[in-house]
Amino acid sequence: MIIRCMKIEDYDEIFDMWQITSRRALDSADSRENISRYLTRNPGMSMVAVADGKIVGTVLAGHDGRVGFIHHMAVHPDYRRKHIGKMLAGEAMNRIAADGIEKMQIYCYIDNAMGQSFWNSLGFNKTDNILFYKDLK
Repeated sequence: MIIRCMKIEDYDEIFDMWQITSRRALDSADSRENISRYLTRNPGMSMVAVADGKIVGTVLAGHDGRVGFIHHMAVHPDYRRKHIGKMLAGEAMNRIAADGIEKMQIYCYIDNAMGQSFWNSLGFNKTDNILFYKDLK
C-alpha cells in the first residue's frame, strides 16, 4: 500500500468510494470542479491510499492560512483496521503543520461514534461549540 497526493484524475474513483463511505456528507461542494479548485488551493495536502491498484482511502485536507481542516476522511470498509486512516490523517496533518499551521479542525457527524473514536485516538478533542453554516446559492 502507498500513500500519495490526491490528483483530480482520481476524482471518479474517489467519488465512487465516497458513495460507500461518506454518502450523507456529499453535496454540490463535492463536484469535480469544486474538488479541483480545493486541490489547487491546497496543493499537496490531500492524500489517497492505494492498495491492490485501487484507491482504498482518502483525506481531503487543507488550510485557510491559519487553521487546518480535514474533510472526507474515508477508508473503504474492506480495508479498515489496517491503520490506513491513521497514516492518511498523519500525513495530511504533517503537511499542514509544515506550512506553519498550528491548529486543526475536522468535520465529524455527532452520531458517528466510530469517527469520533478515531479522532479521539489521534488526540482531537470534541468541543461543545456550535457550528453554523449557510448555503450561498
